[in-house]
Amino acid sequence: MLKLLLRTILKLVYHVEVKGLEHYRAAGKRVLIIANHSSFLDAVLLTVFFPGRMSFAINTQIARRRYARLVRPLVDLFVLDPLKPFSLRAMIRYIQQERTVTIFPEGRITMTGSLMKIYHGPGLVADRSGAQVLPVRIEGAQYSMFSRLRGRIKLRWFPKITLTVLAPRQILAPTHIHGRQRRIYAGQVLSDVMTEMMFTTSNYRRSIFTAVLDGMRLHGHKYPIIEDIQRLPLSYVQLLRQCFTLGRFIRRGTAHRDYIGILLPNTNAAVISLLAILSQGRIPVMLNFSSGKNGLVDACKAAALERIYTSRQFVQTTRLEESIAQLQGHAEIIYLEDVVKRVRWKDSLFALLAAAFPSVSYKHMAGTVQPDDAAVVLFTSGTEGPAKGVVLSHSNIMANTAQLAAKIDFNSQDIIFSALPMYHSFGLMAGCLLPLTAGIRTFYYPSPMHYRIIPELVYSTNATIMFGTNTFLKGYAQFAHPYDFYSMRYVFAGGEKITDATRHEWSDKFGLRVLEGYGTTETSPVLCANTPLDLKPGTVGKFLPGIRHKLEAVAGVADGGQLFVKGPNIMLGYLMRDRPGQLQRPQTPLGDGWYDTGDVVSIDREGFVTILGRVKQVLKE
Repeated sequence: MLKLLLRTILKLVYHVEVKGLEHYRAAGKRVLIIANHSSFLDAVLLTVFFPGRMSFAINTQIARRRYARLVRPLVDLFVLDPLKPFSLRAMIRYIQQERTVTIFPEGRITMTGSLMKIYHGPGLVADRSGAQVLPVRIEGAQYSMFSRLRGRIKLRWFPKITLTVLAPRQILAPTHIHGRQRRIYAGQVLSDVMTEMMFTTSNYRRSIFTAVLDGMRLHGHKYPIIEDIQRLPLSYVQLLRQCFTLGRFIRRGTAHRDYIGILLPNTNAAVISLLAILSQGRIPVMLNFSSGKNGLVDACKAAALERIYTSRQFVQTTRLEESIAQLQGHAEIIYLEDVVKRVRWKDSLFALLAAAFPSVSYKHMAGTVQPDDAAVVLFTSGTEGPAKGVVLSHSNIMANTAQLAAKIDFNSQDIIFSALPMYHSFGLMAGCLLPLTAGIRTFYYPSPMHYRIIPELVYSTNATIMFGTNTFLKGYAQFAHPYDFYSMRYVFAGGEKITDATRHEWSDKFGLRVLEGYGTTETSPVLCANTPLDLKPGTVGKFLPGIRHKLEAVAGVADGGQLFVKGPNIMLGYLMRDRPGQLQRPQTPLGDGWYDTGDVVSIDREGFVTILGRVKQVLKE
């Protein structure tokens, strides 16, 4: 009766939805339920919405607390003493008696909104007991007043809560592994299962603009989200007003799904232009202004561009007049300064109303936008031939942001310093779209090569996250004061191998670990990453959740192979100069959906990936 009453109240207050309950029923009688720990409501939610009487494994400290005594009439408590090694053995025997036990492997309520450290003990219990592991994602409770995120995110009185049960699986360590190594192995598998769970249950099947609107609803209309060197921060609603103002001009003379070029550095204007194009159901093409006039013309031809948005001040500052002259023979060049002069009160009123009802406005202006529709075009470096336009879908990019969020604890208290240009895939995804959708404040700087200025700006903006390459990070370290990066939490690097010298300099001078990753433009872009919880210097980390991989043999390489990958973050296809504006899907020997990275890698027993080189280079050697 008490259980029914609590279920009714929770449904009314939090609109609780339970998905995948059939997996719970199919798991059998010897089951270990593992769930992320998002709030003080978690145990109550599982107790009242799952059938039967639940058993929870808790440590002795929690068992002494008042709320633990209050739930005893509804559940069975299996008390674990972390100081006694025989506690796990007792729990293994308990599950082997065909019991279902629930445990929170993090051991504490999240303080970040993401997964925290996963303890190895539950993994060993699952391995030794032979239990079916049943992953359960609790989503939404972290936004309630019962979470521990007060001051980190905007809490709500009645957030919607969803419980998602995934298919059961077993954790079986190889028979030759014993003792501590077996415990570590089982714990790592459990950690992978939970990370996969967080990604699988994320809402990445949505358009980029919808995700930005979701971020605004979560963090508030007046939440300051972007800032550039003009030091005029824009809130979500201010960003949307300017986006819809520009979008009104972009709409004129263009059609749904037209490609529209953006030739701008990292500024608020670039973000506004990007969202303005997306808001109208058009496809932004990020042009690489460092590729020279021939590279820009090739890109223009490949995407069949008829319109390019840029800034007169930017063109003059970077001396791109000759490139612009070349482009004018292929596309209309529109300067944002001229657009601003043409804005009238009717345009401002329209933007004000559109920003007040952004979802309705977006649906009306963009029309039907599917997750698998083209969202953005980026160009490869062209190091192995003419640059190709990489067409990424909305779900490609949103999947990659979700994959990173499942592994790394970004939160709204972070401030990202974004100097990698947006025509660079990592600069666009991690430096722009991820923070916009996740509610992370971002400071945009137009060039990553200003080695003296950037450390000073990182210091003055209190930035906590930044991205770079080995070359850039080496330059910053050379000129920075040891205290310039005092607020920094994470430094991510990719694009080229991080040298030991750079890694050690950042560690010795700033006390920071450089987290190296790996990816390609075609993979949206991140495939692998070292994280604070999974780090092995000299490697590029482990594969992100949701990514399948295969290694094909390469002559002369004994320990490794040519890397092929498949996952929701793999591109739609290419735009090539020989077939302007037409999507071309590459073929691989492994079939549809697989992408040939062209890189030779090795993967160790723990799953860490080491880049050995490009296939052509390796074969030459």
